[in-house]
Amino acid sequence: MQKSVLAGVVAGLVTAGAMNVAAAAGTWPEAGDFVLRGGFHTIDPKGGSFDGGEGAPSLQVREDTSFTFSGTYFFTPAIAVELQAATPFNHDIDIVGAGKAASTRHLPPTLSVQYHVPFGDFKPYVGLGLNWTIFFDESTVGPLSGADLNLDDSFGVAAQLGVDYALSDRWYLNGEIRWIDIDTDAKVNGGTLGSVEIDPFVWALTVGRRF
Repeated sequence: MQKSVLAGVVAGLVTAGAMNVAAAAGTWPEAGDFVLRGGFHTIDPKGGSFDGGEGAPSLQVREDTSFTFSGTYFFTPAIAVELQAATPFNHDIDIVGAGKAASTRHLPPTLSVQYHVPFGDFKPYVGLGLNWTIFFDESTVGPLSGADLNLDDSFGVAAQLGVDYALSDRWYLNGEIRWIDIDTDAKVNGGTLGSVEIDPFVWALTVGRRF
């Protein structure tokens, strides 16, 4: 009798565990699924980001927040590739000790390969990829007023750490942090001013849907 009860309990636990695994599997993307996300990213450049040699001014690129969107394709439940895009970011550029000197807009499309591991309602992931930062609409004010500023596009490594939270079997809340290697050569009136090392951390909160 006791053996029968014990066997029944074990069988019940195994069945419940299998049901939980199946439910979790149905919650997350499988091979061939897409996840589309939309939300907001804040780009927070590092301080003192100018390297123009001895006697060159020190610059600070200010942070900005913009609407972003991405598409992620899952080759397997664990391996995915993501293309991240955004509406333009707008950054003020200060000369340390002299105030705002310029501003620029940029687009930072980023292609990443990701590895996902589910834990119940949470699915953390890591990613590594390539960022292309496109600068445009540079303008100058204050100490650089009237000067022609040009910032070259940047190509660099982008790393990310994020987590999805399952709101349902199709909808997810996502939070992530990225680090991007962004370096651009600055030119003023055609002459080289130096390299601006922006290298920001990027914070994000988005909502995604599986298709």
